[in-house]
Amino acid sequence: MPGRMLQDELFSTLEILNDEELNRLSPLATLSSSASRRQQESREGYRQQFALDADRILHSRAYTRYIDKTQVFCLVKNDHITHRVLHVQLVSRIARTIGRFLHLNEDLIEAIALGHDIGHPPFGHDGESFLAELCDEHGLPLFQHNLQSVRFLDKLERKGRGWNLSVQTLDGILCHDGEVHSRALIPQPDIDFAGFDEKYRTKEADPSQGLTPATLEGCVVRLADTIAYIGRDIEDAITLGLITREEIPIECREILGETNGTIVYNLVTDLIANSTVPAPGTIDHSKACAIGFSHDVSERLHQLKAFNYERIYLAPSTKQDYPRIRECYRALFAHYCKQAENRSASTLQVDLMSDAAHCYQPGQAAAMVRDFIAGMTDDYFLHQAAEIGCNIPVKR
Repeated sequence: MPGRMLQDELFSTLEILNDEELNRLSPLATLSSSASRRQQESREGYRQQFALDADRILHSRAYTRYIDKTQVFCLVKNDHITHRVLHVQLVSRIARTIGRFLHLNEDLIEAIALGHDIGHPPFGHDGESFLAELCDEHGLPLFQHNLQSVRFLDKLERKGRGWNLSVQTLDGILCHDGEVHSRALIPQPDIDFAGFDEKYRTKEADPSQGLTPATLEGCVVRLADTIAYIGRDIEDAITLGLITREEIPIECREILGETNGTIVYNLVTDLIANSTVPAPGTIDHSKACAIGFSHDVSERLHQLKAFNYERIYLAPSTKQDYPRIRECYRALFAHYCKQAENRSASTLQVDLMSDAAHCYQPGQAAAMVRDFIAGMTDDYFLHQAAEIGCNIPVKR
């Protein structure tokens, strides 16, 4: 244990760091001292609150499993194709750059970015769709990876205790959605856990319900999510021979650029220039405050996203393995449900969320299976599917 004198010095430094935010950050930034947690913590610490959230997410078991989860392209023998873990790091870096120039809280931005995709199941958004089908068939709410991210971090990790993250971090994770195009986002402030839980229930009941982050930092991460993947996915598609650079729409190339580097640079620059965030020391901040792009850049980004969907995400070559992966999902879900209900004679016995069993009501075998499968890496999923006789796809 460190000496008392050293502890006093560290806590004194913490007070200085928190006080400095009052002068260094925008008056509408989220102060570290405003972090709110579900449970009061008795152990004192000298880290600022959102930095503590980022550390907890980084040390979670779910974060470790990012390493082998599909971003867009799966089962490809090319180590330079983006995986989910790299995407998350790119979102964090891009969002922190934006936050620094807008004088927002970079620790909160990092925490939201690191945790935003933790709930993604194996094989990306297609895996999410397959799991949603199975949830619907078993009387569960439709699977949504942002809700699953919250479920892992708030309820299931640490043997069902969760990480006791701040409501500001959890709200940013819940409200991220890089698939929805937004020119600008205006935060809905003053979130507490009662309001957060209501947001969660609303989204769970109606996946089409749009959510807006409560903080400017959450808005930054949500838009940085798109910035991080839009050009990177194009580079991966070019590497794999799916498209050529010349096929990128000319209007997009003229305004955004034609390489990932120029696309990221131009989008970040435009976002910083067009966001309306009061500067540090500003007294009158009654004007509308938003994080967003200019009209022309937003239009071209929307067009580029449509191009990516048509030529990359929905391309037959991208989708070729997914019929078999869908059958693997169905077979594993059925197998694990039988095991959870103590009706399986198979030798493939896995630890189905036993360390968090108290988080489930009796008869919730399907919920346990959903959470177990959602936490799998791609390779573990395929290994388990092969063990029960599934015809699994192979890398090519």
